Amino acid sequence: MILLNNSQKLLTLYKSLARSIPESLKVYGSVYHISHGNPFNMEVLVDSCPEYQMVIIRPQKQEMTDDMDSYTNVYRIFSKEPQKSQEVLKNCEIINWKQRLRIQGLQESLDEGIRAAALSKSVKVEYSRAGLFIMEDFLNLHASNKSKLGSWAETGQPADEFESETLNLKYAQLDVSHSGLVNDNWNLGKNERSLRYINRCIAALPTACMLGPEGAPISWLTMDPSSEAGMAYSMEKYRSRGIMVQLTLRFRKYLLQKNIPYYFSKLDVNEKYRRVMGQYGGFEVSCGWHQWTCYPQNLVPF
Repeated sequence: MILLNNSQKLLTLYKSLARSIPESLKVYGSVYHISHGNPFNMEVLVDSCPEYQMVIIRPQKQEMTDDMDSYTNVYRIFSKEPQKSQEVLKNCEIINWKQRLRIQGLQESLDEGIRAAALSKSVKVEYSRAGLFIMEDFLNLHASNKSKLGSWAETGQPADEFESETLNLKYAQLDVSHSGLVNDNWNLGKNERSLRYINRCIAALPTACMLGPEGAPISWLTMDPSSEAGMAYSMEKYRSRGIMVQLTLRFRKYLLQKNIPYYFSKLDVNEKYRRVMGQYGGFEVSCGWHQWTCYPQNLVPF
């Protein structure tokens, strides 16, 4: 595999990946953030350049010092020939199979190659699938290859306000001081490793929240290093009032204005969620969202 660390080559790859959206979206979003300060110290590997069949995004070696930190030890993959991924993934120089890690992609056809590679290393695999949702306006801009690697950091984070006369809410961005609150209410969090990860996401990536009457977040959205919007949560008192919809629309407007890739995933998709997404220009993509959590024998959880 070839390490891409040239800005022009990354731009060429970015434009090429746009033609394979939605399947390439997780890698596409990662390349965006790598090209904008690379706050999570990730790197891009391709099997050949400029033409490629496989792209792997992984943390740089100095980031993966904790063998149990599956929030950091994440590999994101896109392949034009997923059935041929096994040989690449078996390579210990590409994947550190001695760690607890996660492999993410938007191609179910990666499953066979990932499982075969893991089996060859005596690694246990847990698979999960979620619904993948994107917005029509995003798709029209990015999949048409009209998007640019413009910087969101130069113009700051979302600044416009949302006021509710009845609830006294204000639209804002999350602050790192809110990391504990987000962690305590994230189903995949509630531990020290997830807290460190959330802190980095809030500090480095776009976020959005609604502040309640007392100035604390009552509803929020974050973004991960692959541009996936997530950790969505509203305090119970404020649910079923349309606040999350309003928050998502404001956040979406900002991301679109700044040419920032974004998409959503949901584990338990129901018709109500599909209907709400459809009302605001979103739709479920058939390729789906996929994750393989891998455990070496000595790190298998009980």
